[in-house]
Amino acid sequence: MQSQKLCIEKEKKGKGQIMRKVIFPILVVLFATPVWATISITALDMGEGVVAINYSGDELARAFALDITVDTGVIQSIDGYARGDDNNGYGIFPANFSRYITVLDTGEVESWDESDYSPVADANDPGALGGLGTGGITIEMGSLYDTQAPPKTGTLCTVTCSESCLLTVTTNATRGNVVLEDATEADVNLDGATDVPINAGATTDYTGAQPEQWVAVGKPDCWVSKINPRQCHGDADGLAQGKQQFWVSTNDLDILIAAWNKPLSELTGNQICADFDHMPQGKQQFRVSTNDLDILIANWNVANSPAADCP
Repeated sequence: MQSQKLCIEKEKKGKGQIMRKVIFPILVVLFATPVWATISITALDMGEGVVAINYSGDELARAFALDITVDTGVIQSIDGYARGDDNNGYGIFPANFSRYITVLDTGEVESWDESDYSPVADANDPGALGGLGTGGITIEMGSLYDTQAPPKTGTLCTVTCSESCLLTVTTNATRGNVVLEDATEADVNLDGATDVPINAGATTDYTGAQPEQWVAVGKPDCWVSKINPRQCHGDADGLAQGKQQFWVSTNDLDILIAAWNKPLSELTGNQICADFDHMPQGKQQFRVSTNDLDILIANWNVANSPAADCP
C-alpha cells in the first residue's frame, strides 16, 4: 500500500510539472502584447493646392477609412484613385458601393463607370465628415482582386485644397480605421500626415503628366522640359552624341545601366534621369526598368531625333 501510494504521488507530481510546462507558454501567448503591422499614411504637397495621400507598410492593407481635414478653406475635389476590382489598386468604395454599383445575377458588376462612384462617404453616413466643398472629407477605399494585388506602397488618391492650409489625415474608427489582409486592424503611423503645410500657389517647373512623381523623386531638373525636352524619349544626359547628333545613344545607356532595377533610395547622381516614363515599376518600385529601356530602344541612334517635345 505504501509503495502504491508513493507511485500515485509521483505520478501526480509528474503530471503537475507537465501541466506547468504546457500552461506557462499558453499564458505567455495570452498576456503578450499583440504585435500589429504598421501602415504609414503621408500627405505630399504637389503644389497648386494638390496633395497626394500616400501609404506604405510591411504588410498589405485590405481597406482604409480616413478623415482628411484642412484648417482653412475647403477640399474642392478628389482625383487619382483606382476604380473597380483587380486593378492593382484600392478601387472598392464601401460607403458608395450599394448606392451606385449594380451587381448582375451572375455576380459580375455591370459597370464601374458611374460618375458619382467615388471614395468620399456621404455626409449623412455615420461618422462621416461634411464632404467635398467643406473643410473635411471621409474616404473609404478597399481592394478586391483575383491576381493583381495592390503594392505595399502607393498613392490612394489626390485631393485639391482651395487655399494654402495645414492638412491632416486621421483614421476613422466608426468607418473601420485601416484593416490588413488578414482582417486585423493595422497600427497606423500618421506622423507624415499631420499638420502638413500645403501651398496653393502655382508650380510651373514640371509640366508633364505625373507631377506627383516629380515631387516624390526630389524634383529633378532633368525631368523639366525646358531643361531637357527629350528626356521622356530616352535622353538621360540632355546631350547629342557624334557627328550625326544622336540624342539617345551610349551615354544615355550607361546612365540607364547604372540605375537599372534600383529603388529610389539607391539612386545617385543623375541616375533618376533614366526614369523616362516617370513611374515606378513592379512590386519593388524600381525607378528604372524595362519600360524605360523600351523607350530608349525606340529612339536609339536615330540622327537628329527624337523631337524636343516632352510635355
